[in-house]
Amino acid sequence: MKRRTAPLATSALALSLALTACGSGSGGDGPDDTLVVGATAVPAGEVLTYIKDNLAEKAGLRLEIQEFTDYVVPNTALQEGTLDANLYQNKPYLDDFNQAKGTDLVPVVDAYLPPMGVYSKKVKDVTELADGATVAVPNDTTNEGRALKLLAAQGVITLKKDAGTDASPADITANPKKLTFKELDPAQLPRSLDDLDAAVINNNYAQDAGLSPTKDAVLLESAKDNPYANILAVKRGNEDDPRVGKLVQLLKSADVRKFIEDKYQGSVLPVTTA
Repeated sequence: MKRRTAPLATSALALSLALTACGSGSGGDGPDDTLVVGATAVPAGEVLTYIKDNLAEKAGLRLEIQEFTDYVVPNTALQEGTLDANLYQNKPYLDDFNQAKGTDLVPVVDAYLPPMGVYSKKVKDVTELADGATVAVPNDTTNEGRALKLLAAQGVITLKKDAGTDASPADITANPKKLTFKELDPAQLPRSLDDLDAAVINNNYAQDAGLSPTKDAVLLESAKDNPYANILAVKRGNEDDPRVGKLVQLLKSADVRKFIEDKYQGSVLPVTTA
């Protein structure tokens, strides 16, 4: 199985958006001090849209949201200056991306936790998976490791004691059901469920496909000690941009916390308060 450090772009539209979006640069001192933020549609785009429509004006923030359908272009666009910030990824993914791509991006705040889940149209519990069942996992390093750790936490497999966030099938030391692992682009996982026994799917792609993490997942991550909160990220050197600071405070606000709790009903979990 060929394993990629990060998935390729899944839509020409995402690339087009990245190339045509007009980033305003750092500092907010020019004629256009709009903060341009890249995001996946769910939940990041929805959270940012709530902020834009309800909170930004009062806070003195002009916000533009550029939506993407993959995990690569929002970071390359941020590095190149097309975006001022992005919101969609966790820190382990960002660290891996920086190392693999030579980018210099940094987190500024944890925004919310989108728990990863196992989904299946054939079983109601992961313990019901048949011997030799095929389970698909994301094919980028950190999300694959995250998926395997979720299965290991439930006792479906056992990983090496020193397996980190970049765990792969090579780190499996016990596989009692002799499961076959299939590595797929994260965006492809929901569309492939009919052909699989189960798939471990990122929260945003599950919700995009109409799956409810709290209702449809046969196994869902716990929030306790979970390192995979989604982060607002910027290019190094822009951490003190006053526009970014305003967005950070809004993301940490009680209003945004309530929005997340009310809208997602446990499918996305708030992690910060003002």
